[in-house]
Amino acid sequence: METRVRLEPWAEDDFWLLPRKNEPAMTEHLGGPETDAKLHERHRRYLAMSAREPAAGRMFRVVAEGETVGSIGFWERVWQDEEVYETGWGILPEFQGRGLAARAARALIAHASTHGTRRHLHAFPSVDHAASNGVCRAAGFVLRGEARFEYPPGHWHTSNDWRAVLGGL
Repeated sequence: METRVRLEPWAEDDFWLLPRKNEPAMTEHLGGPETDAKLHERHRRYLAMSAREPAAGRMFRVVAEGETVGSIGFWERVWQDEEVYETGWGILPEFQGRGLAARAARALIAHASTHGTRRHLHAFPSVDHAASNGVCRAAGFVLRGEARFEYPPGHWHTSNDWRAVLGGL
């Protein structure tokens, strides 16, 4: 039986998840670990996202069988002259390999389709990040090709551009 996931809006008590996701194994494709100050800044940004209108994007904790297993979110951006959403996720190492990220991404696509105002949701995993590219494939994104991508600021790498069409728009 497939484990169901639930997306819970990011809350004040969720800071603990950021240091866990900041471990070297979790940040290898994201430019490496961030400072504690950057993590606190990220937490404030995630809380602010939860306070905005739903169409502007959201950060969520991913919950499976009553346990927090990671996070996922979406936010507004312009990509190739189109207003789109971008998504990113991180599942804690002890929960990886169970399909939870793909289930969370499908739940996020459904949420953005219901609450969003943009037609497309993009993900930009590094071309050499097999697990995240697999999540995109399993969640129903379509590979559009490679793109030079800057993340974090100052770190350029080659990413895959995956896109999901949001329904109901």
